[in-house]
Amino acid sequence: MKRRTPSRPAETPSTASSDVNVLTVSEVTRRVRRALESAFPGRVLVTGEISNFKIHASGHSYFTLKDSGSEIACVMWRSAVASLRFRPADGQEVIVAGSIEVFEKSGRYQLYAQQIDPRGVGALEMALRQLREKLEKEGLFSPARKRPLPRFPKRIGIITSPTGAAIRDMLLTLERRYPCVDVLVLPVRVQGDGAASEIADAVRKINAATSALGGIDLLIVGRGGGSTEDLCAFNEEVLVRAIAASTVPVISAVGHETDFTLADLAADVRAATPTAAAELAVPVRLETLDGLSLTQRRLTIGVQRRVDLDRRTFSHLARRAPFREPEHLIRRREQRLDTWLADVLRALNARFHDRRRRLQRTEQLLSRIAPDASVAAGTRRLHERLARLHLAMTGRLLRIARNLDQRAARLQRGAPAGRIPRLSELLNDARRRVALALHQGLDARRRRLEAAEQLLNALSYRSVLQRGYSITRLKKGGTLVRDAARLSDGDRLVTEFAEGEVESRVVNARQRELFET
Repeated sequence: MKRRTPSRPAETPSTASSDVNVLTVSEVTRRVRRALESAFPGRVLVTGEISNFKIHASGHSYFTLKDSGSEIACVMWRSAVASLRFRPADGQEVIVAGSIEVFEKSGRYQLYAQQIDPRGVGALEMALRQLREKLEKEGLFSPARKRPLPRFPKRIGIITSPTGAAIRDMLLTLERRYPCVDVLVLPVRVQGDGAASEIADAVRKINAATSALGGIDLLIVGRGGGSTEDLCAFNEEVLVRAIAASTVPVISAVGHETDFTLADLAADVRAATPTAAAELAVPVRLETLDGLSLTQRRLTIGVQRRVDLDRRTFSHLARRAPFREPEHLIRRREQRLDTWLADVLRALNARFHDRRRRLQRTEQLLSRIAPDASVAAGTRRLHERLARLHLAMTGRLLRIARNLDQRAARLQRGAPAGRIPRLSELLNDARRRVALALHQGLDARRRRLEAAEQLLNALSYRSVLQRGYSITRLKKGGTLVRDAARLSDGDRLVTEFAEGEVESRVVNARQRELFET
């Protein structure tokens, strides 16, 4: 007997759809997100052109990446933006690395960028170009800002690594060329994270403490050679600005001759190598002393020539007639005055006789008409006028004679024959004073140079070696050995004594008993 089940009404299509296929918006978005995560499970690289690049107040960046056929919204969080080596801009072709996810709130997919690199140009090169253009517009590289280096620096500051070959080469060059200069070394890291800030802090510290240090005349900032990544600290903005703001002249000595950094552009002078920087910083001591000696000889010869010329001039003047026989000049002037006086007297006598003749003719004329009274009165007036004229002329002649006597006396007192011995004595005294001043000045400079040389020798590490100490370095790299625990068997060492060096090899680095009993 078959058991029959009651029949059920057939389900309509609408009822089945309501139970099986109906999804919420959030469920659809989640399925799309899972599908995208399955299709793009890890990091993807997408290339395109940047558009609408903006940095929000929160520090996050939002932009669009597009090509000729489509575009995708991109987001870059603040931490990733801070690690960018260049500043993205609209229109740049880039390669973006990140993950594709769905932003569920708006239901759209986005590319969450973790890294952006310029396409065709490296990030470092792009950042360097942008920073150079920015600083160049601010005038930090202008030639007008460059200052001349001091010719004879007394104290030099060196900012570099204390363990590299650069500091050793610079110190040896400075000691060889100009041992009297004081050197202040500020050890810093020259590569790696934070190296640029450390070097910039050292530059600012020296500028702030210049007075307390007794004055820093010159600053050398640099390091030895290396790869482009090793030298990137000298391309960072914080260091370039510190060098440009330095009140002390700066020499940049980074890497080799072919290496070029932004620090070279900001410094007052660029040196091809650290050794070249030391050579630019100081002159050669022996050449300077030779120059001083040559200057001394030239000054002595110049003073002697001037003295000889003045002596010849005085001798020539003394041989001239006015200075050799001043009385003869006075007699000639007296003779000329006598001639003038005789001419005046002859003219007066001639005029007097002429007037007398005219008077006699007048008397004869008047005698004919017998005007006795008029003639007598006229005669008296004429005699009175002649007497006054004679008195006036006599007084004038006496005054002229006194004036001539006074001038002759002044000329006699100012004769050069009496002044030549005094002037010769003053000239000889001036020559002795000039020679003494030159000698004393040169002795003082020589004593200062010798004192500076003695002080440098006293502060040098070689004076410590003279007391029985030694310095041991690894032969490979020249690193100082400060701890025996860092040595390994077979290491080759070079030990420097006060006189000479020896090479040795580590036989047993863990041996406890070093001396035989």
